[in-house]
Amino acid sequence: MDWDPIPPHLRGLLRTLRIGARRATGGRGFGSHRSRERGAGLEFVQYRGYEPGDELRRIDWKLYARSDRFYVREAERESPLAIWVLVDASASMQQADEARPDWSRLDAARALAACVFELALAQGDPFGLALTGNDGLSLLPPVAGVRQRDRLRMALHEARDGGGFPGEDRLDVLRQRIGPDWVVIALALATKLAAARREVLAIQLLTVAERDFPFANGRRFRDPETGAELPGDGPAMREGFLARFGAAQGRLQARFDAAGIRHAVHVLDEPLEQPLRRLFGQAGRP
Repeated sequence: MDWDPIPPHLRGLLRTLRIGARRATGGRGFGSHRSRERGAGLEFVQYRGYEPGDELRRIDWKLYARSDRFYVREAERESPLAIWVLVDASASMQQADEARPDWSRLDAARALAACVFELALAQGDPFGLALTGNDGLSLLPPVAGVRQRDRLRMALHEARDGGGFPGEDRLDVLRQRIGPDWVVIALALATKLAAARREVLAIQLLTVAERDFPFANGRRFRDPETGAELPGDGPAMREGFLARFGAAQGRLQARFDAAGIRHAVHVLDEPLEQPLRRLFGQAGRP
């Protein structure tokens, strides 16, 4: 497909990033994640003495010629890491800033999700997409390959923000589909997934208005999910709003930390590479 939400300047950066997991995976196959399972893998670890049942092709015959003893080469098996990308497409994601009304939180989520797909594709990992919004949940299970990348891009392109976040019954379906050794990159709040012993990385998307509350006159503030409205004077409300918002952010970060969620905050006027570097760059690797 022609639609590509990744800005050109990010293409070079993606070659320097990697999705990793704290927990070792034990699946078979060839991805870029080292497993604790021993076998005939890609990277040599050590020699050990031959044991009945070992494959003859793993015997190092050159070493046998020097030592007159049988040794087998032991390696760490490389195993694929299944990756889910969870994107919130509820009505709150339609929010944008007055300085850039054509760039919403959902637009940023699309671009970041597409970057994750590219990382997973380069690593040879299967990757899938979970879209929440309109009070429902849409799942495209993890599969590896270019066709999957294009399929998920199309799903992102067609996603429309609306409605609310799905209820607990719908989220239970997602928890059941995600294996305990899989990684979830959440562009939505996901502390419950981490509590269910899933490894979660989260990117919180904020508008400039949420961060700065820059309103210099009277406004009518509207909740896009409930439709509730609140008239008010911007300058008079600013100090109280920023204090409450800062406290709420502090509580949220504490919840992420307590749940073991690696996380980043992205504000719509900031470079997209910042949360990517934080979670997938050298400093963010497990």
